[in-house]
Amino acid sequence: MHIQFYGVRGSIPAPGQQSVRYGGNTACVLVRNDAGEQLILDAGTGIRQLGTELLTDPRPITLLLSHNHWDHIQGFPFFRPAYQRDREIHIFPGLTTPHEPYAILNQLKGSVFPVPATALAARIQIENASTSHAWTLQGFHIQRCPLNHPGGGSAYLIEADGQRFAYVTDNELNPPNTPVTSFDKWCEFVHGVDLLLHDAQYVPRDMPMKHGWGHSLVSEAVALALAAAVKHLVLFSYDPERSDDELDAIAADLATQALPFPVSFAREGMCLSCA
Repeated sequence: MHIQFYGVRGSIPAPGQQSVRYGGNTACVLVRNDAGEQLILDAGTGIRQLGTELLTDPRPITLLLSHNHWDHIQGFPFFRPAYQRDREIHIFPGLTTPHEPYAILNQLKGSVFPVPATALAARIQIENASTSHAWTLQGFHIQRCPLNHPGGGSAYLIEADGQRFAYVTDNELNPPNTPVTSFDKWCEFVHGVDLLLHDAQYVPRDMPMKHGWGHSLVSEAVALALAAAVKHLVLFSYDPERSDDELDAIAADLATQALPFPVSFAREGMCLSCA
């Protein structure tokens, strides 16, 4: 499998000179298997560029949402394939409250957005997978696990080509209250994966103010990767206040640690292989 990043920030887009190297768009990741089949993970502002690239690819589009917070759906109104007549788009909502699967479309209405959802010419199907925790889609086998995040959401474990990729963003590994998914359960869910992409929004100085906001410390993501014996850790969902220089400094510090796996910091445009 090949993983390409179109948006790597959390909470809100962070354009500007301090985010040029890593990128300022919010979450959007493309997964492609060896047969060329594709999945899109999340519809943050990074999906706008991906949509431009997909305009001439007539195949149906599959979008897996982790959850419905703005930074994970706010790019969809600018996703140009949604305006292509007869285009098929299948959207799998995350494990959120039952009345919210249509949040990605409901943002296009009233005084919030000038173009209504009725203007979307594509055939958009919100898939009813709210109770499914494992299914096969095209050449991918997909499992999901509930996030420790306000409002709920889903992490995904994707298997294809004999490889396993875990997408775990907006997840608080050590929340202040009883977690929906315990640290031991996370270790079981991602154990031995070829590539773990995990939320790493915070550093110690962000605490205790942001404890309970639904994100993890960089050190906590590393601890999970160690405990679960993953093969490659990719850090993701950077705080909008985190500059490129600060991320470089965190990377340099991790490079001094004798970790048994490589650690990568997601950047817009980066493409990684699970192999």
